[in-house]
Amino acid sequence: MKILISGASGLIGSALRPQLVQRGDQVTRLIRGGEQTSDAIVWDPRRRSLDAARLEGFDAVIHLAGENLASGRWTAARKEEIRASRALGTRLLSETLARLDRRRPNVLVSASAIGIYGDRGDEILTEDSPPGTGFLADVCREWEAATAPAREQGIRVVNLRTGVVLSKDGGALKKMLTPFKLGLGGKIGSGRQYLSWVGIDDTTRIILHALDTASLAGPLNVVADAVTNLEFTRTLGRVLGRPTFFAMPAAAARLAFGEMADEALLASTRVAPRKLRDSGYAFAQPSLEECLRRVLGR
Repeated sequence: MKILISGASGLIGSALRPQLVQRGDQVTRLIRGGEQTSDAIVWDPRRRSLDAARLEGFDAVIHLAGENLASGRWTAARKEEIRASRALGTRLLSETLARLDRRRPNVLVSASAIGIYGDRGDEILTEDSPPGTGFLADVCREWEAATAPAREQGIRVVNLRTGVVLSKDGGALKKMLTPFKLGLGGKIGSGRQYLSWVGIDDTTRIILHALDTASLAGPLNVVADAVTNLEFTRTLGRVLGRPTFFAMPAAAARLAFGEMADEALLASTRVAPRKLRDSGYAFAQPSLEECLRRVLGR
């Protein structure tokens, strides 16, 4: 297939792109900044700049671009950057694909996140569960709604509601490794809040599955399982061979991370991969310990 991918240099994109090439796909990057080349298209979502002519003829589009949620405290300006990087870029891309003259792609696989469900305690959440409340839920709702122009023109759209992606190369796990290796890891808050996770290997395999499975459309929960924060903490400590006694009280988390603590660290989101299982997808690493040992080479 001829595939266009945004966010190719991010955590997921950098792992996915070589797999696309390896299986014989022709990959073109959609990039912000840099130079137009035969395998790179430059766009500027804030200025609504995207050359529609360069988008003609792709079989599929994988849209992964978006500002890192955990790169700083959520000031008003930072929250607007997070929102705009997702909603504005997705809207521009979807509208451009929808009005192509010659050949539109068959499928748009577009990033979203399980943050759409909000803080839901012990409730088991599937793709049919309604959105929750809070900043992340609002961002994700707008993010997914921005794909509507493509869907309305007959493009199959898959919204990847991705959980915490486990990789030693980035994301939440990389940030945890240093304190845990020093024996300073521990639960956050009560430890009873659910964390829905997926390994980087399964994340890329799921995207390929979404590309190739014509029956998949709409929201898709990209998670392998959900465990409590306490269970995750103990499992990571066991894999690393380190104690996990240094708990972070909720008040300390809020002091250190502000609003992000309540939405990302203390919130409980117990998500199930119902549509993936119904579509016949088999996880490469279905258990947390197996996944962590694979990711960390242990």
